[in-house]
Amino acid sequence: MRSGLTESAHSVKGSKNYLGALYRRTVARKGRKRAGIVVAHAMLRISYYLLSRKEMYVDLGEDYFDKQRQQSIVRHALRRLEGLGYFVTITESEAS
Repeated sequence: MRSGLTESAHSVKGSKNYLGALYRRTVARKGRKRAGIVVAHAMLRISYYLLSRKEMYVDLGEDYFDKQRQQSIVRHALRRLEGLGYFVTITESEAS
């Protein structure tokens, strides 16, 4: 089961969904092999959750991690720009 899950995990690296985003995020920090194990574990947890509750899978989306850290990303980008000598004013745009 482990080899099947890890092979499936490596196949999602280019996909535009939550698991693909998880793979790319983890591979940047820990490498390809560890990213495969992390995604395989996530697949196993998702499978257990869906089977035990008899629910359908709803993908969280490729930008799930960015949504979770939106304020942190804005603050980091602001500091970087100010460190480069720019004066920045931030205004939120209207949701389309």
